Amino acid sequence: MTREEAWELLTEYNQDPFHLKHAQIVEGVMRYFAQELGYGDEADFWGLVGLLHDLDFERYPEQHCIKEEEIMRQRGLEERLIHAVVSHGYAITVDVAPEHEMEKVLYATDELTGLIGAVALMRPSRSVQDLELKSVKKKYKAANFAAGCSREVIQRGAEMLGWSLDELISRTILAMRSVPAAD
Repeated sequence: MTREEAWELLTEYNQDPFHLKHAQIVEGVMRYFAQELGYGDEADFWGLVGLLHDLDFERYPEQHCIKEEEIMRQRGLEERLIHAVVSHGYAITVDVAPEHEMEKVLYATDELTGLIGAVALMRPSRSVQDLELKSVKKKYKAANFAAGCSREVIQRGAEMLGWSLDELISRTILAMRSVPAAD
């Protein structure tokens, strides 16, 4: 699947600018981590996983990760892509556990990119470029801030990767700085 084909599929099921921007941010974050973690030759695949991870969310929020598996199977997409995308709903809507490091990165950063983006919007610059760990940590502790971003999932993701929460947040801020859609 090419990036263009993935975008066409995504926009068939998603029109909300917020969801499309989130998909692009997660795509870029995944590409960044592919390079950082030594999977540079798979950066395109990691990006596709990030781009398509919420394929079904806009139309089927109550069946998130369940409907996207159906959609992707109907399209004949490769099993590796389906597993990677579906596994980010582990212990939330599905019992498909993240296995590959790439799947764990998606699991850990999906919710976190939303939280970091919300923190950035509160800053005078409205940018991740000058965002620091301490600002994110302060808002992370405020349960009512960006309440839709599950702290439990973020923490579980950090543990899956064997990273501290601070390391996950810091590395994800750096990843988001590399993504034009994040600003």
